[in-house]
Amino acid sequence: MIPQFLIAAPSSASGKTTIARGLMALYTHKGLHVQPCKCGPDYIDTKYHAMVCGRPSVNLDSFMASKSHIQEIYARYADHADLTITEGMMGLYDGYDRDLGSSAEIARILHLPVILVVNARSSAYSIAPLIQGFVNFRKDVEIAGVIFNQVGSQRHFNMLKQACDDIDVRCFGYLPKQSEWEVSSRYLGLDFNTDSKSQQLIEQLDKTVDWRGLLELKHPLAAPSPVTSQRDGGHILVARNADSFSFIYQEHIDILRTLGTVDFFDPEENFSLPDDTSLLYLPGGYPEQHTEALMKAETTRKSIREYAQRGGKVLAECGGMMYLCKEILTDEGCWEMCGVLPYSITARKSDRKLSLGYRQMEWNHQNLRGHEFHYTQFCNEVPASMTQVYNAAGTPVTTPVFREGNVIASYTHLYWGETDPLKLFL
Repeated sequence: MIPQFLIAAPSSASGKTTIARGLMALYTHKGLHVQPCKCGPDYIDTKYHAMVCGRPSVNLDSFMASKSHIQEIYARYADHADLTITEGMMGLYDGYDRDLGSSAEIARILHLPVILVVNARSSAYSIAPLIQGFVNFRKDVEIAGVIFNQVGSQRHFNMLKQACDDIDVRCFGYLPKQSEWEVSSRYLGLDFNTDSKSQQLIEQLDKTVDWRGLLELKHPLAAPSPVTSQRDGGHILVARNADSFSFIYQEHIDILRTLGTVDFFDPEENFSLPDDTSLLYLPGGYPEQHTEALMKAETTRKSIREYAQRGGKVLAECGGMMYLCKEILTDEGCWEMCGVLPYSITARKSDRKLSLGYRQMEWNHQNLRGHEFHYTQFCNEVPASMTQVYNAAGTPVTTPVFREGNVIASYTHLYWGETDPLKLFL
């Protein structure tokens, strides 16, 4: 048995990211091996989790993955950890359809106790019915206790603590009002060892949060399933760097390693694909913010273009798809990309339009699911798609999927944790 809990909140902007990442850092600094997890499809928070904890963070998403898969990967990643901390998303019960896909559903699937982070700014005893409502709303979701955020003073905390005592809910402490922590919460974790604000947060949590009490929240872990190797001797290349190609689900890397040898390269630096490359994976990121560096790495672009023209297998998503296109237009100019796909992408501020949400599609007799998040757009008309893409409700969307030769590309970040990615090319 190891300590396990999920950090959630009544709504977004309550401070759960600050407290979740701060606790990860606090326990890590105390010498514990912390396994971080993230509810939902977010691939940015997991990157920062990994920086804090020194081990990969795993996404737990009940739209993109089955219940059994979530249980299997959670057990596998938590194996050999001293504790696991799962960061929720949005409000505890906010999902794609009522509470489906919510943090609460992940808590039910994994039997995780929930620590509710409550923003107490401008609140006092009236916080009691709010908390009691969450405690009583679903009996299959255990609210193990509360951590208050934005507490104004010790007297303020005493009032909040009294509210918890009167409704018999355990209070695990608080974080005082400190605007710097909230403003920088999205970026906490970039360097928890040297950043002074992060150090102040860790020290504050050590003083005002009952971190020892949180370690009492234990339950048994299921035995992890062994990872079955399917190596065929292939050489798989994955584009990865700090920003332009950084949106990668850890489970994807682990699956690719069962299929062959995985190596990484940075498309912002000149590089030639080896002759034995069997699959090129171009994940998402922010290539539109690094167009000059990507264009200057002409050897890399030429090598990828020639590899694709020879029939090499390429799987590209969102930023990776943009990189394969003819050009990316920004407010600073027009930047030549790989030219594998004959399309132009605009990243100009005047053309920004948010495309966001879960996606699903049928491809080669497989039901594929994923997530889409981007502001860039195709110039002129949206190109024709090889398959119809739908949102979580089953409504058609205009997101195209391309299959040109052995190149498969889309704005959608597919999750293929339960799919052999090589079957996409059949």
